[in-house]
Amino acid sequence: MYPSRFRYEAPSTVAEAIALLADADGEAKILAGGQSLIPMMKLRFAAPAMLIDINGIAGLDYHHPDADGTYRIGALCRHADLEKSATLADAQPTMAAAAPIVADPLVRTRGTLVGSLCHADPQGDWASVMVSLGGSIVAQGPNGRRSIAVNDLIDGPFQTVLADDEIAVEAVVPAAIGTRAGGYLKLERRVGDFATVGVAVSAEMSGATVSRAGIGLTGVGPATINAAEAAGSLVGTSLDADALDTAAQLAAEAAQPRSDHRGSADYKRHVVATFVRRIGAQIQRSGQEAA
Repeated sequence: MYPSRFRYEAPSTVAEAIALLADADGEAKILAGGQSLIPMMKLRFAAPAMLIDINGIAGLDYHHPDADGTYRIGALCRHADLEKSATLADAQPTMAAAAPIVADPLVRTRGTLVGSLCHADPQGDWASVMVSLGGSIVAQGPNGRRSIAVNDLIDGPFQTVLADDEIAVEAVVPAAIGTRAGGYLKLERRVGDFATVGVAVSAEMSGATVSRAGIGLTGVGPATINAAEAAGSLVGTSLDADALDTAAQLAAEAAQPRSDHRGSADYKRHVVATFVRRIGAQIQRSGQEAA
């Protein structure tokens, strides 16, 4: 199937892109990597009147830490850029764990982290990672910029709170209070498949004790789930077996899976709990080895 007719624009600045969005009156889509949008257009699940290609806008392909440890990812930073990053593993271990298992190599070459967040697929990997890290996106529109927590960005399946005349120009991970640790695990039927279950765990460690934690769940609800109670239960612990069991149980309870051809709801909750325990134990072992 071919996509319906659309007007194609390739602005050279963010300001031009915003002006085009405003003129389109809600009938435009931003094209960055296109790894989700183009297939949807070909199947006519999406039929924008205008496609605004931002790949010609210079200066949006970065990812780097600031001096204070805040990590910034531009709207044109590809999954593959993060996968191959020399700085990401030490600075952002949860992101580094997710980067090599997002979709498949073809998608990772063109797809972008910011685009994935804005696509708001409940089975998307980056949203749960960013939720666990307390991340946000920077949206720019006619009235300037605003910061939106990723936890607040997603309004439902494939829906965000971005205004029709706003473009997400950057994703931001706040600086850690202590040593950052974490991981991401995903159950998929084959490489490149959507996640049956995905779990992101992020921890900030003060010695062997957790000073802050976050847990995001992929594919087990109508949108990415912030398992805040489960994460909170880890704070003040040393990730011992009892603490991990409690967090695993609370995370499983926070999940909202449906039984389908990929497995029963009970099975998916079991996988959530298992992944929380595995990542937590990995963080604990890494801390012991470092000590």
